[in-house]
Amino acid sequence: MKLTITDEAVNQIEAKKQNQDFVVKLKYETDGCGCAVSGVPTLQLMKQQSLDQEDIALKTNAMDVYIEKSKEIFFADELKLDYSVQTGLFRLVSPGEILNGRMSCTIQ
Repeated sequence: MKLTITDEAVNQIEAKKQNQDFVVKLKYETDGCGCAVSGVPTLQLMKQQSLDQEDIALKTNAMDVYIEKSKEIFFADELKLDYSVQTGLFRLVSPGEILNGRMSCTIQ
């Protein structure tokens, strides 16, 4: 899986980190979606020690982003993480679809 992060998204992630030692996790959130295969991608900032054993690091153009190995199947082979100044939210897209056009970034 290849993930590219735009400069604006990098700037917004760094601003949210507020010089804290957080890592970025791209999570496929299934809680409240009714089914384990129905979910929505979310971004989380967390401490390295809070990562799960099955989380793997994706090398991107800007920083490592962690993802649950078992949830990798729900993402396209090529992704782009962007930030919209108009909405104040992140956007995760692949060449064929928008996976989440209004994605927030939470601190865990």
